[in-house]
Amino acid sequence: MNVATFVAKNALRNGRRALLTIISVAVSCALLISLLTLQRELTTPPESEAASLRIIARNKVSLAQPLPARQLATLDKIPGIVSVSPFSFFGGNFREETVTSFAQFAVDPARFAPLMVEGHILAGTYEDFAKDRNSCMLGADTMKRYGLKVGDKMKLTGTFYPVDLDLRIACIYEGTVDDRNVFFHHKLLDELTGDPGTVGTWYLLVESAEVSNDVITRINKAFENTSAEVRAETERAFQMGFISMLGNVKLLIGSISTVVVFTLVLVSISTMSMAIRERFRELAVLKALGFKRRELFSFILAESFGLAGLGALLGIGGSWLLWSQIDLQKLTNGFLVYFEVTPRIMATAGIVAALLGIIAAIGPSIAVARMSVVQGLKTLD
Repeated sequence: MNVATFVAKNALRNGRRALLTIISVAVSCALLISLLTLQRELTTPPESEAASLRIIARNKVSLAQPLPARQLATLDKIPGIVSVSPFSFFGGNFREETVTSFAQFAVDPARFAPLMVEGHILAGTYEDFAKDRNSCMLGADTMKRYGLKVGDKMKLTGTFYPVDLDLRIACIYEGTVDDRNVFFHHKLLDELTGDPGTVGTWYLLVESAEVSNDVITRINKAFENTSAEVRAETERAFQMGFISMLGNVKLLIGSISTVVVFTLVLVSISTMSMAIRERFRELAVLKALGFKRRELFSFILAESFGLAGLGALLGIGGSWLLWSQIDLQKLTNGFLVYFEVTPRIMATAGIVAALLGIIAAIGPSIAVARMSVVQGLKTLD
């Protein structure tokens, strides 16, 4: 018998307890990975390289307050802006749904095309969308979810606006960070609402990331002290504004993760303590045979580390397999688009499991170090 088989036999001596320990570590690691991934998805919205070139300008008072359409002439004169389009959220419901997972935006097709830097047309043509006022451009994810195709009708019941839309799908797009949205003509929305001369927000594309801050400053100053002051910000900052409405997500998830880890530490320490107490006599015999304290500590550490490592392997691998195969977008009704278990998150769970194995071995090792040979032999006599 070598050292490895000796450690393995001791770790698996009580099969039921070893199995429960491995399962508890696996479940805790999987839960920790899920919580950290959820935190990442809620606090770090998906972003492409082109996002740094896009700016959203909204009403400074509130996002719910519209902006005058006449501001477009001023925006066109600001240096550094490549294209600017109205961008009004419609907020309709599709079919019989009470909550629709994809958003709908009214845009100017001629001005909106340059803003889709990373996107491309999958089916149909953008020209067809641009020339037909009653048409729309649909995201590939929504197309797949509802089994739609080019030429189909999309009827949207208005909730934010007191009008309904009856649109024809002219083309399908993909390649953006969110391939769910529907884009339709702003002129159609103006017609249906009596042409109020307003837009929800302005969506802009700038020449380069270097001029982005300067353009934002120019936009804000251009409408300063007017009846409709604006707040311009990058696309990412705009997204983070919505996320902040959820509250302190990091604190909440961080607190839950801490409780999970702390509970796991207590369970592991208790398990290892019971396992070592049952073998005090054997450890005393090893001491009598000349094994040093550091060698005994190595045996206990290897046993604890091995159980924690096996549990971590199962938990990390299982959670990665689960979240990579499951259609979370469908499961959450579109609330979560991505749920990517990154290598960094898996490494974090692995480090936690490794520290857990070390911490769980400290208490029993101290007890064995303080134990004399006589005390150890008496313990289980």
